[in-house]
Amino acid sequence: MIINTGQRTDIPAFYAEWFANRLKAGYVCVRNPYNPRQVSRYLLDPAVVDVIGFCTKNPAPMFPYMDLLKDYGQYWFVTITPYGRDIEPNVPNKHRLLDDFRKLSDTVGIHSIGWRYDPVFISERYTMDYHLRAFEQIAAALDGYTETAVISFIDLYPKVRRNFPEAREVTKEQRLALGRKFVNIASAHGMTVRPCAEGEELAVYGADCSGCMKISDYEKAAGAHLNAPKKKGARAECACYLSCDIGAYNTCKHLCRYCYANAEPAEVLANSRRHDPESPFLIGGSRDDDIIHDVPQKSWIDGQISFGYSSMQIMTNVPER
Repeated sequence: MIINTGQRTDIPAFYAEWFANRLKAGYVCVRNPYNPRQVSRYLLDPAVVDVIGFCTKNPAPMFPYMDLLKDYGQYWFVTITPYGRDIEPNVPNKHRLLDDFRKLSDTVGIHSIGWRYDPVFISERYTMDYHLRAFEQIAAALDGYTETAVISFIDLYPKVRRNFPEAREVTKEQRLALGRKFVNIASAHGMTVRPCAEGEELAVYGADCSGCMKISDYEKAAGAHLNAPKKKGARAECACYLSCDIGAYNTCKHLCRYCYANAEPAEVLANSRRHDPESPFLIGGSRDDDIIHDVPQKSWIDGQISFGYSSMQIMTNVPER
């Protein structure tokens, strides 16, 4: 099976110690965000967890604990965008993130890491020309370290409208103009552009519009075929295979203004104060009225089919570039 960590918060950036403790303990408890009494308990055991999926803006805090992940397949998305602290107040320096991306790629392998450049929005400061220059610079810096560049254009969810009221939708004309050039730039640096929940409109330019986190990606990360049960995407327009997320909403302290997972900064900070690295829950602890459900888990690996490469490289064995 697959465990995801990045749909609701950024665990590597802010909760790496907690996640390391959960890996050591061998299980994690997750509250249902819509019915907090309902708790799902997952085993964290490579015998039943084939791949762990990460989505982060700062993987470095997880680096001291990578040994705990060596027996799992891993797929990492690292988001690197060109926005300043006016939009992403607590995201680390982008030059450092590029270094960390390359280090992580050398650790897990090029088949287990993708770059996200999203969401894209247009403003007086962040113009189309600005995005094209930034995309080229980042793509050049990551040349040889990933084969995947995911893009998406800003969605104005209610939380986004509240925290980022000046944001505007990107027009179709702008999407097509940017998308076509993004595809060309990415291709020149050995990458395929994968639009995230953007339909098929960029396929004519060479984008892969089949989804940005498919079972085939997890299979490359695991180095094996996965007999995964059929599952719909998180949204009607989403083709990604997302399930079993162990994060919690309103806990990401990057406080990006375009974030769909945070309500208000005050709520995020209040929740973060309730975080205990020793707790089985990301936020808070057990309650007397908890209804705990042990989630049925099994490996999906098809032992008859192998992809012929391992899911993780050891850094000391990586040849110099």
